[in-house]
Order: sequence, then C-alpha cells, then structure tokens
Amino acid sequence: MAERAVSALPTKPDEAVRVDKWLWAARFYKSRALASEACDGGKVEVNGHTAKPHKLVRLNDKLSFTHPSGPKEITVIGLSERRGPALEARLLYEDHSPPPPPREERPFFVPPPFRPMGIGRPTKRERRDIDRVRGR
Repeated sequence: MAERAVSALPTKPDEAVRVDKWLWAARFYKSRALASEACDGGKVEVNGHTAKPHKLVRLNDKLSFTHPSGPKEITVIGLSERRGPALEARLLYEDHSPPPPPREERPFFVPPPFRPMGIGRPTKRERRDIDRVRGR
C-alpha cells in the first residue's frame, strides 16, 4: 500500500494538476462536475486568488474552499489525477481547517407550539368536532 501512495506523488517539482481534478481525486467532492461547479461558483481559492476549474495546482499550494461540511483550508503535498482509496487521498493534503463550531444541544423531541382552541384555522381534529356538532 505504501507503494501506491508514493506513486501518487509527483516525480518532477514542476508537475501540476487541474484544481477540479485534484479536488475530486482528494475526495472532497463526489464527482468532478461538483468540483468544477464549486470552482465556477467562486468557492475555491488557490494561494488567495479565486480559481477556475482549469487552474493548475502544484506542490505546497494553499487551497481554501467552502465545502458543505464547512470551510476548508489545506496545503497540497501530493498530486494525483486519478481517484483512489480514501487512505491514499488523505496523503495528498494537510488539513489546516478551523474546527467546526459546537452544535447546539436540542432535546430529542420538541413538542409543537401551544395553540389555544378557536385561534386561527381549525386543526383536523377540531374540524371533525365541528362537523359532528353540525350533524354532518
């Protein structure tokens, strides 16, 4: 397995990969189309500049992008154009992202808000009671 991870690393210092391919290969996005959409939407920055999908990334480039799980800040330490296993993809970058904010504690069951009878539109139960009184 160590051999496969080493094969993903570049042999030449001037090698580069398209940013959309790299984000897909590093498993940040499920498809290359989603990675490309993120780049087109201005959500990806390479070394502080917004990146289009064709922007080339090289070793030691700093990427920051908005991901559904939160903002990400990473440093490229390996290049790959093919999508491999998650363990291999993890070797392509160093994560410097801030920790996610703590989730607020919510009770498991939240009761619906109290509504006094006769206020607003009748509920299904109240409608049945009204129909029963009217003899329908």
